[in-house]
Amino acid sequence: MSGLEIILQKIADKTVTIGVIGLGYVGLPLAVTFARNGVTVLGFEKSEKKTALVNTGQNYISDIKNADLETVVKNTKLLSATTDFSRIKECDAIIICVPTPLDKFKEPDMGYIENACIDIGRNMKAGTFISLESTTYPTTTENFIKPIIERESGSKEGRDFWLCFSPERVDPGNKDYKTENTPKVVGPLGEDAKKIANALYGLAIQKLYFVSSPKAAEMVKILENTYRLVNISLINELALLSGKMDIDIWEVIEAAKTKPYGFQAFYPGPGIGGHCIPLDPFYLEYIAKNYNFDLSMIHTAGAINNLMPYRMMNKIAFALNRHKKAMNGSTILFLGIAYKPDIDDARESPALLVMEQVTKKGARVLYHDPYIHEITDEHENHYENVDLTDELLAKADCVVFTTNHSCFDVERIVAKAPLIVDMRNVIKNIKIESHKIFKL
Repeated sequence: MSGLEIILQKIADKTVTIGVIGLGYVGLPLAVTFARNGVTVLGFEKSEKKTALVNTGQNYISDIKNADLETVVKNTKLLSATTDFSRIKECDAIIICVPTPLDKFKEPDMGYIENACIDIGRNMKAGTFISLESTTYPTTTENFIKPIIERESGSKEGRDFWLCFSPERVDPGNKDYKTENTPKVVGPLGEDAKKIANALYGLAIQKLYFVSSPKAAEMVKILENTYRLVNISLINELALLSGKMDIDIWEVIEAAKTKPYGFQAFYPGPGIGGHCIPLDPFYLEYIAKNYNFDLSMIHTAGAINNLMPYRMMNKIAFALNRHKKAMNGSTILFLGIAYKPDIDDARESPALLVMEQVTKKGARVLYHDPYIHEITDEHENHYENVDLTDELLAKADCVVFTTNHSCFDVERIVAKAPLIVDMRNVIKNIKIESHKIFKL
């Protein structure tokens, strides 16, 4: 049997072993999904802490049910984790789910992907299928990953191993769409890779959508998140203008939503957070430079988003001034520091940037978030969650809604707090004194 026939047979009879590199917000849910469908999964992690947690069935990703992780680790024993990357040779397929951050110059930090590819090239066996799910710029799979693996392994892509790119579509906190029922875009490199990808992902994902190449799939991911960046930045700018014109932007959006075609609602806020939307457009800008192409609209949208935390700091200062108080020396209580409601993820959260700016102006900053017990920002400012007592609400000079967690008792907060800046339209249908509430 050929290498292609061997791996397809293993997939068909579920004797295939899948290696998942990176057990974070993308990798662990994917690993659990495959294991729940009867596939042996070996997770690879640099973190000994995460490895130990997985191997004892202890969950650290909110989108995974605790019972599901315990079942695949303790009962069926189909999922285990290791820090020993030499065990890549035990795997028939490898899925890369490592971080792809930006460096201080807002250019892609490819170090995690590069290290994963070096480990794969040095340890994989012949006939291995490799899929990248980490967000990156178009051409990464073919021009960056392929040469590294070929160099380190001495093997030839398309003959000794196969490649594809399939962008992750994780939406933390989404109660309707999880890994298995979110349609999956797959960009294989060649027809053999397409056959393997179709069979492999088909074990766990309900619907697959194939595009012609890895770079097309890489562009799909960038398009999805750039679309959101541009539209959220647009509505943020309109919200700022509406505030100056004494127009309620939330009322405007609700009215616009009545149009049954040609409009999709996006909502303003203190900025865009998460692991994708604030970062992905910079990947596109990076590769566009190689083609002497200026992405002016995306650049402008990114600039608007980057300015929002500073504008929100000014909004807080304006509200305090209206109450004859200065920012310096005031106690500012932030409600919610996760980047979106009802999750424990603060990556790239605009709340942290607003807190940082307010701290620089001399304010005493506190926060309450039931999902995040403590956090340290990129400038080593450390914050710990405080209890949301009536006394604290009354004593705070300003209370700021930065995340609209559903668990917040809005009526209680409005009743007790002397001054509120609402950046998320949390306060609706509550009769209040107009001088007490300031909205974005």
